[in-house]
Amino acid sequence: MNIRYQADADLNQVIVTGVLQREPRVNFQTASAAGLQGLKDLEVLTLAAQQERILVTHDRRTMPSQFAEFIVNCQSAGVLVVSKKLAIEIVVEELILIWSASSAEEWINRIAKVPL
Repeated sequence: MNIRYQADADLNQVIVTGVLQREPRVNFQTASAAGLQGLKDLEVLTLAAQQERILVTHDRRTMPSQFAEFIVNCQSAGVLVVSKKLAIEIVVEELILIWSASSAEEWINRIAKVPL
């Protein structure tokens, strides 16, 4: 199955735009389209999991521990934690590479930092 991404509310929108401009076939839902504004981490993880989307976030402070708690009882499509210090072009490249070179099944209950 193809990888589908979900942008967290804290993710720089330029990343989503850049990915979709470079590779329009990527299914990358914005936080506003998913209604994520103001939701707690566990609610965001639940929504992303229900839609089988890998969550892409800048939140490396609370999301990893919330993810660990979430996968005890639920299945996640995965989480990618992106450094805010990383150049947008590199993030866009990495996300497209992950989308093109791996399958959704490989990311189930997995968390990783970008760049890999």
